[in-house]
Order: sequence, then structure tokens, then C-alpha cells
Amino acid sequence: MGRSGGRNQDRRPDPDNRGRWNLRRNRTTLSGTAGNRKRLIGFLGLTILLGATFLGLQAHEYWESYVHLNMTLHSGIYGATFYILTGFHGLHVTLGTIMLCVMWLRCVRGHFSRDHHFAFEAVSWYWHFVDVIWLCLFLFVYIL
Repeated sequence: MGRSGGRNQDRRPDPDNRGRWNLRRNRTTLSGTAGNRKRLIGFLGLTILLGATFLGLQAHEYWESYVHLNMTLHSGIYGATFYILTGFHGLHVTLGTIMLCVMWLRCVRGHFSRDHHFAFEAVSWYWHFVDVIWLCLFLFVYIL
């Protein structure tokens, strides 16, 4: 556990600086892929495609529910809850997909580096949060 030149070589957190170590460790989202920009752009494009597909399937589900099942906001507590919960989630997926498109364009133009990529990480955190919320919504709206 020796230190050489003030650097922590065994990758354990410095007790006085835990937050900074964790932030550096979490930067691997982009920095691990920054060496392979083509791969990053490809997977980001795939994520955008999946987000758009999700929105298309949600629109189809709304159409099916409204036309074939006659389910509206006024058709009881389930209809209101279904449309409000999934609608707000769809709104956030739309915003996330737009933000991912902006990040994709910025990646294509080479705006990010290993040290300067906070916008990319912030959008990534947002997208993962929306993803986790979907797991909860799926459980409560469709299964329980």
C-alpha cells in the first residue's frame, strides 16, 4: 500500500478523497469506449433505435387500447392510471431519445474526450434512471 509520487497505485480509495475516486471509477462509461469511437457511435445509435422502437410500440399499444378495448382516461381507475403512468414515462423516453440523438451527433463530431464528457455521462444517468422506472412500471401496470 505504498504511495509513489502521491498517487494511489493499488487502486484503493484514499480515505480523504473517496468521492473523487468513485467519480473517476464511474467515468468508464465513456472512457472505456473512447478509444473505439466507431463502436461507441454504433452502440449509441442502437440505443436510439431501441428508444424509438419503444415509443412506436407504446403508440401502437395506445391505439389498440383506445380503439379495440375502448379504454380511455375516463374508463375507470385502471384506464386513468395506465395512461398517466405510461404517458409520463413515454414523455421521458422521448426526451431521453432526443438527448441521446444530440450525444450521438456530438460523438460523431468528436466533442468528447476521456477528460471532458460530463454531458454524455449525465444523459447516460438519465437514460438508466428512465430504464429502471420502466421496470417498476412494467411490474405494477402489467403484472400485478
